[in-house]
Amino acid sequence: MKTRFTTTALIAAACVAAIVLLRCPAAEATGVTGGAPVVPSISATPGATLLLPYFEVDLAHPTGRTTRFWVNNASATAILARVTIWSDLAVPVLAWNMYLTGYDMQQVDMRNILNGVFPATASAGQDPFDQISPKGNFSQDINFSTCNGQLPFTSLPQFYVDYMQQSLTGQFSSFSGGCAGRVSPGLARGFVTVDVVVTCHLDLPGDPGYFGPSFTGEVSTQDVIWGEYVYIDSDSTGQGGNGAPLVSIDASDTDPLVNTANNYTFYGRLVGWNATDQREPLATNFVGRYVKNATYAVVWRDPKVAQHVFPCGTLPDWYPLGREGLDVFDTQEHVTARVASLESPAGIGLAFPAAAQKVLVGSAPLPTPYASGFMYFNLNTHVGPAGDVPSSDKDAAQAWVTMIREFPGGTFGNVGAGGSPAFRLDSAQTAIHATP
Repeated sequence: MKTRFTTTALIAAACVAAIVLLRCPAAEATGVTGGAPVVPSISATPGATLLLPYFEVDLAHPTGRTTRFWVNNASATAILARVTIWSDLAVPVLAWNMYLTGYDMQQVDMRNILNGVFPATASAGQDPFDQISPKGNFSQDINFSTCNGQLPFTSLPQFYVDYMQQSLTGQFSSFSGGCAGRVSPGLARGFVTVDVVVTCHLDLPGDPGYFGPSFTGEVSTQDVIWGEYVYIDSDSTGQGGNGAPLVSIDASDTDPLVNTANNYTFYGRLVGWNATDQREPLATNFVGRYVKNATYAVVWRDPKVAQHVFPCGTLPDWYPLGREGLDVFDTQEHVTARVASLESPAGIGLAFPAAAQKVLVGSAPLPTPYASGFMYFNLNTHVGPAGDVPSSDKDAAQAWVTMIREFPGGTFGNVGAGGSPAFRLDSAQTAIHATP
């Protein structure tokens, strides 16, 4: 696991970094003392799981917007990864396996995926002449025998392509018998996870046998993958698009913080909060800079329930997700009126109600009177249908925020477009519930 900080240190660091917005609450206000256990911190190092917090594909225009991402292997050891596509309401839609030799890199274009075309990869057993996944001079190439008949995986039958597109645009699917996302005709959207695994299978995260206990599940705790993503027009060269690093999530076989039941873990909602996923959680409080009408807040959130297909014309009972606070500052520390978990009709509404979304700063869901400044996000919320989970802090709710900038008058390939993760102020295992 990565370097850790005590809750007291986290709060102190946050106060130094953003003194104008924090009241710097005492450690006792968080329910812990300075001697409390240290907590995980997401950082820019390889992990065992990657999160693409939001993707979109313009299905109505063949050369319109798509999302591309890259998965990289940071080690010489060859690995197997399970890629899962989720709807914007956290319904798993598709999983497939991807093999990477040592130091390998694989590009995934979501437009191709949603048209049923996948990157071709194969381990040594399915690629004996090293033509599909060639090995470099410093790279290992091994055989995953469980991938026989599954790799190379290159295409899907049309009925499954239809199911994917329908599910990710909020339409009825006869294959699933219901709906999986919010209605968005012509615009497919959702999020993606990538897990290091030890066997080829088509299980989804949360299926029986996918997670442990330790060493008995399909997933691995090898912290070796990293990557990035970009939103870009399909007819562009792919250079200069607006994107950011994939979220890199650590795992551990031995760290009690991610191996103790009722602690917050990344996949906690899928394992009954028993910590068998062994993955660190994300943060709950963030700060990020914006320019009005030029910055999108890309926000991933944890619904805290294992969501499945639901009847069309309805929405999951956890939707919309609330929050404990959202403050919008200008560059002179002026701030909009406080918006707490009980949303005020006169304030900022439920701008981030789903598991995955992209919202323009200055639009109706996320208004601001200021030309530029920064936002303080407290995305903790109690999700009633989930119950009082995890028992360590029933009001904690992990999330991820990225600020994507796209300046007026430019195209997605022009200089001036880009993005970066918002700054994290805590961990879901020791969530900050105090607000500025």
